[in-house]
Amino acid sequence: MKCTTIRPGYECAFMTENGCSYKGGRCYPVVEQCEGCERIKEFNGEKYCLSYPEPAIKWAHKACNFATHVKAVVDNEGKVKVNPLKASKRAARGR
Repeated sequence: MKCTTIRPGYECAFMTENGCSYKGGRCYPVVEQCEGCERIKEFNGEKYCLSYPEPAIKWAHKACNFATHVKAVVDNEGKVKVNPLKASKRAARGR
């Protein structure tokens, strides 16, 4: 549904017929780490994320998965990390 509280006219997964169903019934402003992201839009003098209602939670542990300004870091000199259980099943099938 379209947001009717903070981001009027934009699609929101938390909007219901009774209003916003996210905690507190509203979205929260972006945090410092969000600066430079293409998903930020300003409403009533505050900047909000168009993809997630509380950006601070997305940045709590690692980089936000919606961030357009953060590049993924490749570990092990470009090698892809493989799940050992899946690898053993593939080997058993003969792939």
